[in-house]
Amino acid sequence: MKLWGGRFEGAVNDAAHSFNSSIGFDQRLYRQDICGSIAHAKMLAKQGIIGQKDSDLIVAELNTILADINTGKLVFDENAEDIHSFVESELVRRIGDTGKRLHTARSRNDQVALDMRMYVKDEIKAISELLDDLLHAFYDTASNHIDTIMPGFTHLQKAQPITLAHHVLAYFQMFYRDLCRFEDCFARVDEMPLGSGALASGPYPLDRDFVAKELDFFEITQNSLDAVSDRDYCIELLSCIAITMMHLSRFCEELIIWSTEEFSFVHISDGYSTGSSIMPQKKNPDMAELIRGKTGRVYGALMGLLTMMKSLPLAYNKDMQEDKEAVFDAVDTVKASLLVFTGMFKELTFNKEAMRKSAGLGFTNATDAADWLVKKGMPFREAHEVIGKMVLYAINQKKDLCSLTLDELKSLSETFDETIYDAISIEACVNARENIGGPAKVSILKALAHAKECLE
Repeated sequence: MKLWGGRFEGAVNDAAHSFNSSIGFDQRLYRQDICGSIAHAKMLAKQGIIGQKDSDLIVAELNTILADINTGKLVFDENAEDIHSFVESELVRRIGDTGKRLHTARSRNDQVALDMRMYVKDEIKAISELLDDLLHAFYDTASNHIDTIMPGFTHLQKAQPITLAHHVLAYFQMFYRDLCRFEDCFARVDEMPLGSGALASGPYPLDRDFVAKELDFFEITQNSLDAVSDRDYCIELLSCIAITMMHLSRFCEELIIWSTEEFSFVHISDGYSTGSSIMPQKKNPDMAELIRGKTGRVYGALMGLLTMMKSLPLAYNKDMQEDKEAVFDAVDTVKASLLVFTGMFKELTFNKEAMRKSAGLGFTNATDAADWLVKKGMPFREAHEVIGKMVLYAINQKKDLCSLTLDELKSLSETFDETIYDAISIEACVNARENIGGPAKVSILKALAHAKECLE
């Protein structure tokens, strides 16, 4: 059943119908569409716009249609134009002309805006639960590796020694910000647009607050033009998803590097790895690589939606139908990525010995040596130069800084004495950094306490 056939004499071209139809992808909105229609029917009766008996019959049959779809008794008609047409046509088929009263005082423009907002709210909750699970996994791992020393990097070059707890808690902060972003996005999605009509509301005495309460919306939209043409909440959702995927991709990149034989920092379990069809020895970090690759896919969805919206005049335009596939795909991608990454992370095995050994190489204690000279009264720029020469000398002698004799050190600066060795041990370098946010054990314990507060 076409919802707009009266104006037309000729049939729609088959190719045009297929091109225009959205039932193939917007059918996933069936629950939101039916629940929105139930609330709308109740409001119409409450306001005396349709009879109570008609409303009760519509509501009862909509609940039956919902149950039939859930059980598979009712399948979607691929010839329907969209989910709205399918549900309304099925309603009319079952209860006759009474079903035609449902669409009183609404348009598909505000109907789809309602459906999408309800869907986005549901998915933000689902994504937030997955993020919460990941944050708990980070917290548990950090708690178990407070004393696991590893090198910290800048430019992918060894920089200063830190701990695995410090490293993991950096990602805790990233993903906690992601969680906060989704919660913030939810607040802007939580506005009920039904009652805005096609663009200019309508002449009926609607109770939009009643519908909002029925559907668990915090408030109603304040401008009918904006309500039907706004997709900011979809763009904001995709932005939140893109940032989350970026964070997943960054950690995946590190796990891919860490799992190489050259690093051997981490072992990815067999459950999250695959092999090679030709090289029997291979064990590939494919899950991490796929997450890294799918990040670009989500970026594409965000850029596609931004580009689609950039030149649209008010109010609704058919271009906006393109929002759904982008949102659906991005939501599916981030949920699957979070689920797989969290499972993979929980099964990681960290090689403490390899991390500790690596932290002792690459002169990661050089900054601490310079700081020791500063504490002895030497200006930092001068200390920086002295230690730079010290590193160069050690490289030429194929030694690390702690292996240099006191005589060798004094040849670079008379300021050196035997206390330098305790100051530049890797453990001392880590635990000297007691400032809030640092890797010292006392700082990590405070960071874990803060993280626990965030989780609670």
